[in-house]
Amino acid sequence: MRNYTIIKYSIFLFMLSQLLSVDKAGTTSAKFLSIGAGSAAVSMGGAFTSIANDATAMYWNPAGISFYNMREVYFNHSNWIADISHDYFGLTIPLNSKNTIGFNLISVTMDDMEVTRYGNEDTGETFKAADYALGVSYAVNFTDRFSIGFNGKYIQQMIASSYARGLALDIGTLFDTPFGFRLGTSISNFGPKLKMTGDDLLVAADVDQTIEGNNESVISVLSTDYFDLPLVLRFGISDNVKVGKLLKMLWSVDAVSPNDNTNYINIGLEFSFLNDLLRLRSGINSLFLSDNEKEFSLGLGLKIPSIGKNNILMNYSYESMKFLGVTQQIGISFAY
Repeated sequence: MRNYTIIKYSIFLFMLSQLLSVDKAGTTSAKFLSIGAGSAAVSMGGAFTSIANDATAMYWNPAGISFYNMREVYFNHSNWIADISHDYFGLTIPLNSKNTIGFNLISVTMDDMEVTRYGNEDTGETFKAADYALGVSYAVNFTDRFSIGFNGKYIQQMIASSYARGLALDIGTLFDTPFGFRLGTSISNFGPKLKMTGDDLLVAADVDQTIEGNNESVISVLSTDYFDLPLVLRFGISDNVKVGKLLKMLWSVDAVSPNDNTNYINIGLEFSFLNDLLRLRSGINSLFLSDNEKEFSLGLGLKIPSIGKNNILMNYSYESMKFLGVTQQIGISFAY
């Protein structure tokens, strides 16, 4: 009966993804929010909505921080494409057995770049570009099987002297079903549109080129448009399966519906050995997505026993892409 129910929900997720699939390819602001956070989640193909069992839950599904009564400090670094650094920090603090708060920071940084102008490519000037998202999470357990969480965040994108700023909200739920498997849902990046502004948009212009002798350097402002945030709706299902006495398997499937692309499926597996001392992971991201860039992901986790009940967990992920090469992430978490 349990296996039949799991299959039924998996088919439902697949059909939902296909029925709602519409070609929505386009441009959104703050696209860095679509980069997966956390080595464990990325190595499982991003199928993490119904797992959400570490501090990166504040990115994937904030309900997880209270569902597991999480006490964790988490650091994650990614060598992303084009020498771009993607970093994540998370801290979760249980208030009691039902309520948990958390703090998180996502940053995308890169080296200074040279300023080039038409006819003068060697200016000697440089400029910076960076993106940040600072979040505060709150989650509560309504029952011993159901939790809901919220993550509010401040978003800033900056390039040279131009910037865009705004606020967004993530909402997630986790449900431990009577059949043993877990269901998770989340809506990420719900908020108003962003618009670029700043001193770089001030330019000198000739308001009427048909008139001779007028002021040809009137200070003007370039008009920029508003762009949606990368809103994402996720449905997930996962379950643990024991294989003998020394091996456990965790499988997970997510149906993902973004507002700037067609819908797709993520699938992940995790094998745990020696009482979770060693974990091997693999995943496939963006199944059924046309022109999919991502191919597969692999990863491992190692639990390092520490003093008392505190543990240090190290995670590593390797993600292969068709044209953009390979990205790697490493994460270190401390359970206090």
